[in-house]
Amino acid sequence: MSACRVKMNMMKIKTLAASAVVVLAVATAGCGSQMDMGRLGSALQKGSQAMSLSNAQVQQYVRSAVQQMDAQNKVAPASSAYTKRLNKLTSNMKSINGTPLNFKVYVTDDINAFACADGSVRVYTGIMDMMTDDELLGIIGHEIGHVANEDSKDAFKQALINSALSDAIGAADSRVAALTDGQLGQLAQGLVSAKYSRKQEAEADDYGYDFLKASGVNPYNMVLAFEKMQALESKSGQRASGALANAFSDHPDTAARIKAMKARCEKDGFSRPKSK
Repeated sequence: MSACRVKMNMMKIKTLAASAVVVLAVATAGCGSQMDMGRLGSALQKGSQAMSLSNAQVQQYVRSAVQQMDAQNKVAPASSAYTKRLNKLTSNMKSINGTPLNFKVYVTDDINAFACADGSVRVYTGIMDMMTDDELLGIIGHEIGHVANEDSKDAFKQALINSALSDAIGAADSRVAALTDGQLGQLAQGLVSAKYSRKQEAEADDYGYDFLKASGVNPYNMVLAFEKMQALESKSGQRASGALANAFSDHPDTAARIKAMKARCEKDGFSRPKSK
């Protein structure tokens, strides 16, 4: 293939990518609304800025949002039994894809856990109370899987396209624009409630399964944890929140994910752990 044709193909790819960004921006503005060329250009600019953010920039923005969340939530102190338990479970989990991991516990009855592109992992006491150590480790492994697979980074960039927050983002150079408390709060909400595709959830399931297996823990505990999450929705007045609510809100899909993990366990020779 000639150099000229390669160059033309690359231009086509870039054009298609830019067009996709515009489609996303237009879709979020509402299918029935009219958009003039000025608004169309603004949508393209926002999408291009968001998608061109470097990993370092994403991590800095996310880190700022996580710092605000830590300040606004009740964080369990080092002396807390919850913190000691989490630290023990994650003592061998130092980094992912070269990004250092840091763990904290939010003291709340909400049932949630999430991991961010900057390596921050936050686990709520609500889910710690309902899970055994091995089950909780499976949930944490699943959430870290979203970071390892760069789902968290991609979700952040998509959130920028979907919101006015992208007005504050400057991706032309390595500088990171200062965000207001309101903008950080908007970003923080997106981090806590990130929604992933079925394919991304399935890949994170596999990561959590492999993580437990590599850690010498029976990966069937992933099944047990997911069964608890599935059953949670049927309990009156009790449900998961944020990212975990999104991950387990589709019961048929959750059932299929559980079935897939059971099949992997059977293939690998793992059986359901005996109740303690």
